[in-house]
Amino acid sequence: MQLYLPIADLPVNVFLVLAMGAAVGFVSGMFGIGGGFLMTPLLIFIGITPAVAVASVASHIAASSFSGALAYWRRRAIDPALASVLLCGGVTGTALGVWTFTQLRALGQLDLMIALSYVVLLTTVGSLMFSEGLRALMRTRRGALPPRRTHNWIHGLPLKMRFKRSKIYLSVIPVVIVGILIGFIGAIMGIGGGFILVPIMIYLLRVPTSTVIGTSMVLTLVTMLFATLLHAVTNHLVDAVLALILMVGGVTGAQFGARAGQKIRGEQLRLLLGLLILSVGVRFAIELVIRPEDLFTIREVGVNG
Repeated sequence: MQLYLPIADLPVNVFLVLAMGAAVGFVSGMFGIGGGFLMTPLLIFIGITPAVAVASVASHIAASSFSGALAYWRRRAIDPALASVLLCGGVTGTALGVWTFTQLRALGQLDLMIALSYVVLLTTVGSLMFSEGLRALMRTRRGALPPRRTHNWIHGLPLKMRFKRSKIYLSVIPVVIVGILIGFIGAIMGIGGGFILVPIMIYLLRVPTSTVIGTSMVLTLVTMLFATLLHAVTNHLVDAVLALILMVGGVTGAQFGARAGQKIRGEQLRLLLGLLILSVGVRFAIELVIRPEDLFTIREVGVNG
């Protein structure tokens, strides 16, 4: 069943897009991430311009994150105080990201920048997460104790605040900075940033894994909702028809993913997530090397459209 997308200006198979939304929603709920790092490239691969894909996927990420966050809230696996501080930076970063997005589009460099950013970010983060997850899995199989977590220089910063649900005492400075970074990247690349936020919170801020995923989803929900509104108002690139189809699939898939994520051990989740991120990054790199002319064709349409 073909359906015409008014903003993307092309027909798509409804069932294909719905299935993509459900699959990415499942991944979102399982790993506690927005899923945009997977959905945006998938849309680009089926012919949707990067600019429209980034702007429209933000709404899908928000819907999937709402569904997943609701499931974690019911389990009391969200730290409201930590989420609030993250959002202080996240909203600011999102606004800055949308402004940068608009400037790059005006210069005609947006689509190329999106493609290169995906290759660099996903291959780097995916490689690091995969190697760490593999080491953790090997330690578990050998029965070795995990390395003891010690406080780093971040825990010596001023303006500390006690986050009761996570049982940590931490400066708000790095938390706000992390929020700004995630919001900025999410607005430009159409990703929730959870695959970056979760490792940072675990390994850098020392947030317990019991509250990391749910808290990450709250930040993703608000920043992506804000990004959708800004993209719609400033760039007029949000395809409402595409977004609606993705949201229906995403909300459904996220519920099943959240349940599945509770049944898998932490090191296995990190290994699988790292492998998934790395695979998407490599796939994007292959597209750029084998068919670079497609990028410039898409780029031209995205700027003129």
